Amino acid sequence: MPGKGLLERLENGGSVLVAEGYLWEFERRGYIQQGAHVPEVVLEHPELVKVMHEEFVHAGTDVCEAFTYYGNREKLRFIGREDDLEKLNRMALKMAREVADKTGTLMAGGICNTGVYQPDQPETHDKVRAMYKEQVEWAVDEGADYMIAETIDSLGEAKLALETIQQYGKGMPAVLTLACYIPDETTDEVPIVEACRTLEELGAAVVGLNCGRGPKTMLPLLREIRKACKGPIAALPVTYRTREDCRTFMSLKDPDTGKYAYPINLASCLCSREEIREFAEEAKAIGVNYIGLCCGNAPNYFRELAEVYGRTPEACRYRPNMSFNYIFGDTEKTEQYDAKKLRQYMVTGKE
Repeated sequence: MPGKGLLERLENGGSVLVAEGYLWEFERRGYIQQGAHVPEVVLEHPELVKVMHEEFVHAGTDVCEAFTYYGNREKLRFIGREDDLEKLNRMALKMAREVADKTGTLMAGGICNTGVYQPDQPETHDKVRAMYKEQVEWAVDEGADYMIAETIDSLGEAKLALETIQQYGKGMPAVLTLACYIPDETTDEVPIVEACRTLEELGAAVVGLNCGRGPKTMLPLLREIRKACKGPIAALPVTYRTREDCRTFMSLKDPDTGKYAYPINLASCLCSREEIREFAEEAKAIGVNYIGLCCGNAPNYFRELAEVYGRTPEACRYRPNMSFNYIFGDTEKTEQYDAKKLRQYMVTGKE
């Protein structure tokens, strides 16, 4: 295991970078079905999951999070694979642990929103507790350094997640990140800032936001969370161009067709790398010290974030350098290839 744990890395203003978004990336590559979103790739192509961990370490992540998002009992039951539940979780945890040990990164276990929790139905609370308990216990068995509870939209379910980690996690720190959608509140109608402060007061090591919103619409809330919370705060936006009239990536519309882009046409709304870098710069200035990217994440995005936070991962060796390009590069070099006309045809057309 790595020498420094989560809390030690966050001491004295330190930062931790976390690559999430595996589900969306595997769907893009053709290994997860849009709709159910169950991480069956863990069982069917485990070698690819391991490689994705390695790709994000290459790009600068400090954490290998076990790919167990939506790998809970209810989700597997829904697709008829409940018998594979423990196998999927343990395989995901083992792979993350293996890569973390090899690379000196942290390994996190993960639990998430269940789709089961209903505030006014106590029987659903018991069901959620049981689902969280088994996943936390498997994470303990497989040597997780800490637990992430992510994309939870209600304070009630977030409390259950935190309580379960505290009860069964054998001292593992807990990171709680809420999904904030269009209203600045949880789905059980608690202001997001208040919900984060409550979770911190209840003992979460890190609180903040992930998923739901893109960089531009997450930043205003982060400023308020930073004012309200004393400890480390988290920010892991989706990589889409959300704005005030479309605060979530679910509400974005294709700029050409006017149709909702979510879920299969979101490529039309992707952030640029410059926008990801600008987000990281603003987040760092705010005082966000647990930072990453969620749905839409890719290694070239993550490298931008890592560089802003002072990292020089191996991927920096391959960052763009257009001076070597024979068409758009250094004028002295391009002249020998007579690239002026070709560049004109590509960019402006004939005069």
